[in-house]
Amino acid sequence: MKPDPSRAVLSLAAAVALGLGALMGSPPALAQGQESVPASTAGAPAQPDSLPVGAEGTGVPAASVPAAAAAPAISNTEAGQSAVPAAVPGAPAAAPAPAPAPAAAPAGISPLASGQDEASPPLPAAPAAEAIPADALPHDLSPMGMFRQADIVVKAVMIGLAFASVVTWTVLIVKVVEYLIAMSAIGRGARRIESAESLRTALSGANGRGPDARMLRAAARELNRSASGLSPDGVRERIASHLGQIQARAARHIGRGTGVLATIGSTAPFVGLFGTVWGIMNSFIGISEAQTTNLAVVAPGIAEALLATAIGLVAAIPAVVIYNFFARAITGYRLRLNETAASVERLVSRDLDRAAAGIRV
Repeated sequence: MKPDPSRAVLSLAAAVALGLGALMGSPPALAQGQESVPASTAGAPAQPDSLPVGAEGTGVPAASVPAAAAAPAISNTEAGQSAVPAAVPGAPAAAPAPAPAPAAAPAGISPLASGQDEASPPLPAAPAAEAIPADALPHDLSPMGMFRQADIVVKAVMIGLAFASVVTWTVLIVKVVEYLIAMSAIGRGARRIESAESLRTALSGANGRGPDARMLRAAARELNRSASGLSPDGVRERIASHLGQIQARAARHIGRGTGVLATIGSTAPFVGLFGTVWGIMNSFIGISEAQTTNLAVVAPGIAEALLATAIGLVAAIPAVVIYNFFARAITGYRLRLNETAASVERLVSRDLDRAAAGIRV
């Protein structure tokens, strides 16, 4: 029986429609560089040459028609990826292609999820403290040992301050002895003048070189130079002038050396501070050269610098105390001189009054 041409055309149109539907409904291709896999239709049964008459769901009478060619799966090779095979109606679904194995992580790096940062490199270990040789550390930290190890400038400061301290104690010893002798002499002279009846009597007992004896001799010379009949007031003024000069010389003599004490007391701390600053500066330079902050290296230099300040205080504090002591002592000595001069002036005034009255002594 000759096949009907119209039925063949309908079968061909249905096959083309099925192929277009498979093309339009295929899933998107997988990403990231997988190889293309050709569409597989191995499991699909061959289409019969003709559709049976009265087949369910077609409504087309059974007839012998040419087999409809299966639509080939269109491979989407975009970015080198395989496409999923097109599905043909009436054929069992093909098995999905296996997913590609993940790429092996580089050696030495732990595998991380996509999008995560790599682990930060480990921090370097802190360098070990540099060992300091034992022979480089100072062993003698006594005052004399630190003096030997000090810089030449610090040594000069220490020597100067030590000399100032010796001068202070020397002045103390000398001036104490001198003060005691002077106070004893002026005390005896004042008592002798107070007990004398006239200037001639007081002068006969003054055979020393103390200020009291000089006052009596100066008053006697002025009386002898003044002729009879001169104003007694003028004689008294001239004698008072001589006595004032003797007092000033005696006070200046007893105060010698106290200016040195004042100078030492005011400047020694600053000289010691200069030595300390110089020594600490050298210590910092040594720290920079040694490139270490080890206390065993830093402490000796700072101790040597502070020793200069200590010596300055040792020289200054006694000097200030001794100066204040002598300032009060000299004030007391001047008061005794004023009392002695007043006693001499009273003797002179008494003799002048007797001479004016015609009384001979």
